[in-house]
Amino acid sequence: MKNLDIVPFIFEDERLILLDQTKLPNEESFLEIKGAEDLWDAIYHLKVRGAPAIGVAAAYGLYVVAKGLDLESCSGAEFAEKVKEKAKYINGARPTAVNLSWALKRMVKVALADVNLSPKSILAKLLKEAESIHREDVEACVKMGEFGLSLLEKNMGILTHCNAGTIATSKYGTCLAPIHLGQEKGYDFKIFADETRPLLQGARLTAWELNKAGVDVTLICDNMANTVMKKGWIQAVVVGCDRMAANGDGANKIGTSQVAILAKEHGIPFYMFVPTSTIDLETACGDDIEIELRKGEEIYQMWYEKEMAPSGIKTFNPSFDVTDNKYITAVITEKGIVRPPYDVNLRKLLDSEK
Repeated sequence: MKNLDIVPFIFEDERLILLDQTKLPNEESFLEIKGAEDLWDAIYHLKVRGAPAIGVAAAYGLYVVAKGLDLESCSGAEFAEKVKEKAKYINGARPTAVNLSWALKRMVKVALADVNLSPKSILAKLLKEAESIHREDVEACVKMGEFGLSLLEKNMGILTHCNAGTIATSKYGTCLAPIHLGQEKGYDFKIFADETRPLLQGARLTAWELNKAGVDVTLICDNMANTVMKKGWIQAVVVGCDRMAANGDGANKIGTSQVAILAKEHGIPFYMFVPTSTIDLETACGDDIEIELRKGEEIYQMWYEKEMAPSGIKTFNPSFDVTDNKYITAVITEKGIVRPPYDVNLRKLLDSEK
């Protein structure tokens, strides 16, 4: 699979540089993460977004933050506690995407593993762990692309919602990985991208990414999904996931659940692409997933020169919704394709890793 030269972050020379996704598609600008506040701000304000990308960026970012601590005047135990506190702060940026807490927990576990070491030795282990998290994500995306492509056929019309592509992961994407792989193999997919209000990830990011990669992509408003399905233009739906509960309920960008319901009504398979790092067996079902609520100004101010609603109007702006497992045809992971019953088969898949 070729490198599309689209990356959400760059880590080199011990510096973490993020692509500011809030500026896309009109401007490709980058910012450097130098402290915990920078990282928290970048995650909260969606400068880096997409569950896998958030996790990897958080791991590298915590390393950068730890590197900036006073390594000379504290013990290994004191250093590890400081790392733990910084991780706790960073983890508060976004509550729904499980990869953020998952990656930070891995980093903190390494920091606390042997507090008799010097801070510099612990720091070196943190870097290795961040590199492992990064490498694992790249490998997972490739595998999901291969498994996903096995479910798709040439010339298919495919609907996607939000962005789970190269800029939402370390590389290639989750649900867009088979699209990029299919593009290389001449599958000639016809992609329909929901605009994904209110933050327009489908319009600003997915349409931009696929267009840049030479994929046949058509942008539609969110309320047009039923129409394109009814016309027979859609043969599959592919979406990502920010947290999957033990029973297979999946939280993804707001609007995903209604697409799943429509797909079921039209007899169209609905595939959710979920790295195993995004499966949360400690969360029993979708009702237990904390859904992030964001400022209402995103709905009627963010993309407009003038307000598109009465100033100060009451708003409700959940960032995610939960798709019930009964609407999910299959879950595609880097370890294989999982089908119902999800409460049994997801656990079986994760247990096989141990």
